[in-house]
Amino acid sequence: MIMGAIMKKKPVIEENGIIAGNVTDKYTSKNPLVKRAMQGFQDSLFELLAFSRVGTIHEVGCGEGNLSIRLAQAGYHVKASDFSGEIIEAARKNATANQVNIFFKTSSIYDLSPVRDSAPMVMCCEVLEHLQHPDRALKILRRLASPYLILSVPREPIWRILNMLSGRHLKHWGNTPGHIQHWSKHAFVELVSQYMEVIKVVTPLPWTMVLGRARKRRERR
Repeated sequence: MIMGAIMKKKPVIEENGIIAGNVTDKYTSKNPLVKRAMQGFQDSLFELLAFSRVGTIHEVGCGEGNLSIRLAQAGYHVKASDFSGEIIEAARKNATANQVNIFFKTSSIYDLSPVRDSAPMVMCCEVLEHLQHPDRALKILRRLASPYLILSVPREPIWRILNMLSGRHLKHWGNTPGHIQHWSKHAFVELVSQYMEVIKVVTPLPWTMVLGRARKRRERR
């Protein structure tokens, strides 16, 4: 993670061979550089939300609930899911501590259903880079999006370069534990465009963030 050497480390939670939640406490870091990066991420996210004019959001891969809580505090109706039962329990506790009402659900992204889990806005931030089958996940996410989808991933190679400059993960050339997919901005936008109509792309350092809209059924590939 950006400026990882000065961020608080967390115990790594792993379920079924997948690292769950955040490896570092980026949402609660007091370091000004990390706070600036996270503020840029959140400003970009709220810019895309304002553009889409939605009121209800399903965050897929919510982790400990930090982003869902901020959305609920901003007045959005939020439901959230994650594959890890341990992480979802932590998210529920965090939501209670922040006095916000969020419906949390333990579910793999691959098990989500349009009947139960669709929303006017589906968000999936910093998840796809962890998945063995991002194409399969994108097929599911486009079915959940009614009609909007926000996706974000680390922007490579900037992500790994920043990790290495901060002395993190040098043996792995700056790759964060659990990241098995790597996309440049161009490559990620090209991937998403195979499944969604790409409406807007923003690049808060060091991420690529895309707002997409589900195509009409006859237009889907």
